[in-house]
Amino acid sequence: MKILILGGTREGRDLAELLVAGGHDVITSLAGRVTRPAHIAGEVRVGGFGGAEGLAAWLLDNGIERVVDATHPFAEKISANAVTACQRTGISLLRIARPSWESHPLAGTWTWVDSHDAAAAVAAQYRKVLLTVGRQQLDHYRSLQSAAARMVELPENPLPDSWQPLLERGPFTVESEKKLLRDLGAEALVTKDSGGSLTAAKLTAADELGIRVIVVRRAEVPEDVPQVSAPEDAARQLGIAAHQTSG
Repeated sequence: MKILILGGTREGRDLAELLVAGGHDVITSLAGRVTRPAHIAGEVRVGGFGGAEGLAAWLLDNGIERVVDATHPFAEKISANAVTACQRTGISLLRIARPSWESHPLAGTWTWVDSHDAAAAVAAQYRKVLLTVGRQQLDHYRSLQSAAARMVELPENPLPDSWQPLLERGPFTVESEKKLLRDLGAEALVTKDSGGSLTAAKLTAADELGIRVIVVRRAEVPEDVPQVSAPEDAARQLGIAAHQTSG
């Protein structure tokens, strides 16, 4: 099959590797926000499609047979465009939905909010805050007087002079996260419900140090979009579909 993966995540990279190894023609699309993305098997395209209509036209023009949305849980715009484009073209859409942290053993001890503005309002109560919300959302927190912001690359707009940028890419360990939180003197950690295990160490570290955790909820995925929780499950789904089509 010829498959488009809407990527930018570890799940997308792992799925591309599995599908290429299985002989499929794979194109992974990246938004282009990171200048040096990790290696991805198969073909890679960078940049937007021009909304849902542009994506629908691109899918038809390029003979795409299946689409897998393996974007970040908070990449809400492209996920919505994928739903619309696949409905218009009749191309099957599969979503890799990284498990939410709502089922995490510590979830009941955290402060859950519905937006970054709400998270910033809660974080303003603390003298030093560690932000792990990604560089695209930092503008919501600029009212904070003292913060450390972890990201892969610096944002286009300069950060406040009182902030400390941390240019790092996970995975991280509980011990390294505890050391960071101690060194910063952080009283609160702000994150979003990215889910999965790749960046979950900070949650355990904050709990062990008695640091407040503020979590921004993710948007709901449309119920009519089939979902799996891991690249291996997605590969099996695509393999079954390919077998049925060829038989």
